[in-house]
Amino acid sequence: MKVLVTDKFSMEGLKIFENAKGLSLKYRPGMTEEELLEAVADVDALVVRGGTQVTEAVFAAAPCLKVVARAGIGVENMDLVAANAKGVVIMNTPFGSTTTMAEYTIAMLLALARQIPQAYAATRSGEWDSYKYLGLDIGGRTLGVIGAGKIGRMVVERALALRMRVIVHDPYISEELARQLGAELVEFDDLLARSDFISLHLPLNLETEGIIGDEALNKVKRGCYIINCAVGRLIDEEALAEALRDGRVAGAALDVFANQPPGKDHPLLQLDQVIATPQMRAATRDAQVNVTVQTAHQVVDFLQKGIVVNALNVPSVNAEMMALIRPYVQLAERLGIFQAQRCGRGITQISIEYSGAVTAFLIEPLTMAVLKGVLTPMVGSLVNFVNAAQRARERGIRVTEAKSNMAEGFSNMIQVKVTGDDGEHSVCGTVFADDDQRIVRVDGYQVEALPEGHILILHNDDRPGVIGFVGQTLAQHSINIAMMNLSRRKIQGKAISLLNVDSRISDAVIDELRGNEHILSAVQVQI
Repeated sequence: MKVLVTDKFSMEGLKIFENAKGLSLKYRPGMTEEELLEAVADVDALVVRGGTQVTEAVFAAAPCLKVVARAGIGVENMDLVAANAKGVVIMNTPFGSTTTMAEYTIAMLLALARQIPQAYAATRSGEWDSYKYLGLDIGGRTLGVIGAGKIGRMVVERALALRMRVIVHDPYISEELARQLGAELVEFDDLLARSDFISLHLPLNLETEGIIGDEALNKVKRGCYIINCAVGRLIDEEALAEALRDGRVAGAALDVFANQPPGKDHPLLQLDQVIATPQMRAATRDAQVNVTVQTAHQVVDFLQKGIVVNALNVPSVNAEMMALIRPYVQLAERLGIFQAQRCGRGITQISIEYSGAVTAFLIEPLTMAVLKGVLTPMVGSLVNFVNAAQRARERGIRVTEAKSNMAEGFSNMIQVKVTGDDGEHSVCGTVFADDDQRIVRVDGYQVEALPEGHILILHNDDRPGVIGFVGQTLAQHSINIAMMNLSRRKIQGKAISLLNVDSRISDAVIDELRGNEHILSAVQVQI
């Protein structure tokens, strides 16, 4: 397998590629666009930094390409839509500089509290007046951390070591986890009202864009300080400038802006209370080596072992987590295949519910597995774990997810409900000990079947002789029954039967079964 590196890379990172068995490395930084299009023709992996534009044309010119890895956080130089369409995994390295970024946040906090940049500039200009730059002791002050991801948690740890009180707002963590961090979990408005310093550690999305705007700035504790070393556009910069002018906010430290570089006439750069740096959060020699080494390991693990880590267009699962969730991923895909073959016509909606212990895991890989299972009978190898969601959208299929703490009699359960031309149908599966997977419910009927091999699904009237007819018919055609389960809701009502059989049942035999007046439907699936 071939790896192409097109931007400057540390020797430590290059050696990982050179020493990896089965991989050959091409290191060609500084190529022109034409040279790049020629060079990617036979590569399995492309590794870049910020200097290479990975466009739709690049993906089109690289038929063997499986993964593109960015040594760093940003992926603004990647065409993610084209990557999804081609089924190429896009990775970055958000944690290669995690410690560096957390340390930089604390450095910005201290610089704000003691006005160090302002005092340095004054000293260089000939002033010598320490009282003009009186600062704050941070011990005992309250730091509000918005977003308790990996970097946010490191900031919490370091702030606590400085004897600060720390409160956290993050709707995706529990109070117990916040307590373990040594912080108090609070609502957003409460954090604004109580914090002496506010530090942002959020991704940019529709929910978070402009989260610090007019409304939030009207609720902050007067004289607070705001720090953003995360990503631009989390802050309404005009609103922040106004809040700094009228004293609601005493100072701000910004390493990122909505548009970069911001330009010397930017309103925030006209204010002495603002410390601004040119995206230096990861700018250490150690961090630059770390991100290249991490990138190299990720690419090698992906090519050699199929392990996906820090991917942007497919859920990232490390080897340890994959070992835990693999049976659930397998079950999810099999439930999708079951539903596609049973009722795959004109599907308009797929609803997935996770219950019980499975909700403790990352559910994105499971949802991707369900979608891959549902769509594979429709589009074959064109669907994979990378582009399954896009393929569903292309077909106008709405996908919803839900979680429930209770699994109704089981420790864990995955339910896949599809709506289409055949109406609405559901199937539920569970994982027992030792990766033993079972289908345990079909359209509300309690059943038990192995989600593998050939399965005959019968919907029939609950009448004497129906089971005997089925067994006799299959025996006459040398179809051996491995496992059989019948479920009904009331005597003489309707029933569902699931039969695991050892071989495929011919269409003629299926038609023979359907010929019985008490068999309402007979469908065969193969998993």
